[in-house]
Amino acid sequence: MGMDTTVTGIASVVVAELRAAGYMESTIGQYEKTVKALASFIDERGGRYSPSLGAAFESMTVSPRTGSFSAQRRFDYRRLVSVFDSYLQTGQVDLSVRKRGGGGARPESREFVALAAAWEADMADRALARATRDAYGRVARGYLVFLESRGVRRLGETDAASILGYLAELSTRWARSSLFWVVSNFRPFLAFTGRDDLVDALNLVGVRRSHPIIPMLSDEVEEMVIRACASAAVSARDAAITLLALTTGLRACDIVGLRLGDVDWRSQTIGIVQQKTGNPLCLPLPALLASKLADYVLDERPTTADDHVFVRSVAPHVRLADHASVHRVTVTTFRKAGVSDPKAGTRLLRHNAASRLLRTAVALPTISAVLGHASEESTNQYMSVDRDRLVECVLPIPEGARP
Repeated sequence: MGMDTTVTGIASVVVAELRAAGYMESTIGQYEKTVKALASFIDERGGRYSPSLGAAFESMTVSPRTGSFSAQRRFDYRRLVSVFDSYLQTGQVDLSVRKRGGGGARPESREFVALAAAWEADMADRALARATRDAYGRVARGYLVFLESRGVRRLGETDAASILGYLAELSTRWARSSLFWVVSNFRPFLAFTGRDDLVDALNLVGVRRSHPIIPMLSDEVEEMVIRACASAAVSARDAAITLLALTTGLRACDIVGLRLGDVDWRSQTIGIVQQKTGNPLCLPLPALLASKLADYVLDERPTTADDHVFVRSVAPHVRLADHASVHRVTVTTFRKAGVSDPKAGTRLLRHNAASRLLRTAVALPTISAVLGHASEESTNQYMSVDRDRLVECVLPIPEGARP
């Protein structure tokens, strides 16, 4: 007997998988509500589901009630169509969590599709970190889509002016301080194409990296957060994530990627290979952090085949999606600690951990080792946050030089 491709037939399989995976009934109810809308849409077009009909259904993002775009409608429709398509293609219901944004727009012309694929293959061959490949790939594809929007379908048809045009378009959506990262991520791709004129055009832009002085957390705020993590007000998972960022300065990508096998409970340490640098790093676990981590793994962590330490608290119980998940956890923890207007991104907490070490006269090479920097020079940026020690370095103005 062939596969039942009616909406009702596929939906029955999907709902059964959702329940088996432990989804909340409220979430399943939202799926079923979307299934009814899809069934009504498909019934008018023959009664059988297909990916092309799914794409048409997914594009209906305007609410008939308000006449305006509905983000919730887009999310619900896209989610259901993705699950239905996975079932048609593989016979399996894929409930994996997809990252937001999907990596940006993608080129459509044959040459640009092949060029983007060749760039991805080259980065993979050089074993670049996944996060690096994503960043490099996104800006490269964005440039190719930009060219297509201006009628260009072959790289040989463009010139150096297109680089300035692309960056000018990005400047309407990006803060100027962020354009440095765009330029840095763009340059390797242009070098890969062999177009020296495009590389030269990018170098002429002259975007400089911003080095703002990042403030430290006050002693009072830090103590409030630690007290909250030690209490029952914060879940063991969220406490462990926050303490990892606060006390070790671990990057968000490494917190997300942490696996159960990386924790050495006997020696109270974690050992990882950093995603950004590819270098090994071993960090001690302070007592409170080790205790909360153990509480989470033994008592709170859902049963799942995923071996990442931190997983979603609701189904599907898989690893956290990305750094934004860690940011939400730390901000929520700061709020529960009573911190008003919490600024708790892992970048700030990483700087805070480094600055605390610096203020206690820990040598820069040691701080570099703790933070897992590829070079000790990377640690020099933390000198700028220690205002008191910077003031000590100021020399008096000679009498004759005063106005």
